[in-house]
Amino acid sequence: MDENHFVFMVSSHSAMKHLIRIRTFLKPYFWQISASLLMLLAITGLGLVVPGIIRSVIDDGLARGETGYLVRSALLLLGLGLASAILNLGNRYLSEWIASHVGYDLRNKMYDHIQYLPFTYHDHAQSGQLISRCIEDVRSIERFAGSSVTELVRFVILAVGVLVIMLADNARLAVIALLPILPLALMTSSFGTKIGKLFFAVDQAIGEVSNRLQENVVGVQVVRAFARENYEIKRFDTANRRVFTTWVHVIDEWSKIMPTTNWLIAVSTILILWFGGQMVIDGTLTVGAIVAFNAYVLMLAEPAQSLTGLVNAGGEAAAGAQRVFEVLDTHPEIHSPKNAIRLDTLRGEVEFRNVNLKYQNERTASLENISVQVKPNQLVALIGPTGSGKTSFVNLIPRFYDVSEGEVYVDGYNVRKVDLVTLRRQIGIVLQTSLLFSDTIKANIAYGRPDATMEEVIAAAKAAQAHEFIEGFTSGYDTVVGERGVTLSGGQRQRVAIARALLMDPRILILDDSTSSVDTQTEKLIQAALDNLMEGRTTFVIAHRLSTVRRADMILVLDKGRIVERGTHEELLKLGGLYTEIHDLQLVDHVKFAEEMDELQPIEETKPDEGSHALS
Repeated sequence: MDENHFVFMVSSHSAMKHLIRIRTFLKPYFWQISASLLMLLAITGLGLVVPGIIRSVIDDGLARGETGYLVRSALLLLGLGLASAILNLGNRYLSEWIASHVGYDLRNKMYDHIQYLPFTYHDHAQSGQLISRCIEDVRSIERFAGSSVTELVRFVILAVGVLVIMLADNARLAVIALLPILPLALMTSSFGTKIGKLFFAVDQAIGEVSNRLQENVVGVQVVRAFARENYEIKRFDTANRRVFTTWVHVIDEWSKIMPTTNWLIAVSTILILWFGGQMVIDGTLTVGAIVAFNAYVLMLAEPAQSLTGLVNAGGEAAAGAQRVFEVLDTHPEIHSPKNAIRLDTLRGEVEFRNVNLKYQNERTASLENISVQVKPNQLVALIGPTGSGKTSFVNLIPRFYDVSEGEVYVDGYNVRKVDLVTLRRQIGIVLQTSLLFSDTIKANIAYGRPDATMEEVIAAAKAAQAHEFIEGFTSGYDTVVGERGVTLSGGQRQRVAIARALLMDPRILILDDSTSSVDTQTEKLIQAALDNLMEGRTTFVIAHRLSTVRRADMILVLDKGRIVERGTHEELLKLGGLYTEIHDLQLVDHVKFAEEMDELQPIEETKPDEGSHALS
């Protein structure tokens, strides 16, 4: 056995193993499944009775010329057909009901699980692939759990019933008639082994298409700005062609087995007519018996022909199950421990003890040997070059990531030992890029406190200097913002995000360069509001603007993951180190720029008059 074949067998076995695991989602519907199986048994039993009635009609009714027997048989067949139709209707409804509930439960399970996956998972996962797994892969499982499983069970029950009846009636003719079915079973088994791997490739390709589409929709402004429409069209076409190619492989395998199935059923019918006909001539078999035998084989023909389709659906579902359980089997690395400490109202003390942080798949540490103690109500500013570890530092406080070494304490409690919900509910965060949901402005502000009153929402908006522009909309606070808040300007989104954090009244406030997207005037208004709101809480600010940094009780200067300087604005300027360099190169430039703008303003105001005078 070569290496490729071995990998292929392992992959197929893994896919089927994951498909079998779907049974855990079927357990809540035991009684519905039992009722469906009973209906299937009844339907199959009614179907198996029909060839026997036809045989009796031919051998007894027609041979003896009993018209009454024919009428009774016809009425009996009509009754059986009606009963079978009603049972089929009930079974189809019940099987699809079960499948829909399995899909519903599985999608909820996936979505719930994704909510608790660590940031390290989302740092590397493609959102398009996750969307594809939640929708397309779950849908393939749902389809298989419905009609496909029903048809497969029906075929198995029918095959067993036909085999028993045919062997009991005439074992010799039964063996002859069923000989072509053996290669059909072997071919179907081989096809099922191949198809699982092919469908896994299809699902991966569909996930890539979903990811391309999602990235393009999110980044549409960048695409248009750089006139890269043709490039993105080609990228999408490449991913889409991969879906087409992998589907062609599936169709190619399916097209090979489908005609063979029809041919083998035809061979079985010919064998029955040939050998059964000889037995009729010899007087060892009746005409009714040969007709019944042929009817039994034809009963197997339809499900046998659709068997490849069922295996096809099973392979698709197995591949989908493998991709779904790859997500569900990823256990959240960061979670509340057993007997976690539930935090009451925090005082706001934060301490880092010899903290090191190294992200997954990174060679160098993002933070090294960080030790710092922040007292309640202090304002701490973090400054440093890009990639120095500022955001990594604040992400450890709400435990978005776990330290590689050392400990982080809040009010003397190790954050690894406390309940995450009670910890994070007391930490307000405003990120550098504010994300708003496609909902009303009110719902976005009250996201952290859905029970907040309208008065509290308005108060938070006023504090964030957002109330005025919100009232400017026709629907006010009921205005629905677009996806990711794109219908608002950058400054408006940032102020809504600040209001969202302020409404929580957090004991610890984290502002990750939260005023970077607002103009100077708006920043002054927000800063004035924050001056009052920072009282009584510990605040961490990642900022580059002089007005924010110079007011801090403690400034931490980070470089390459280390705290290289710490102190107040005046203390650090006296050191003449990295802070002074950053101050001179970046912060002073902002002041000079503002001064230059102030000097230019009077000149600009006189230009219209000068122009008017010249025209006169």
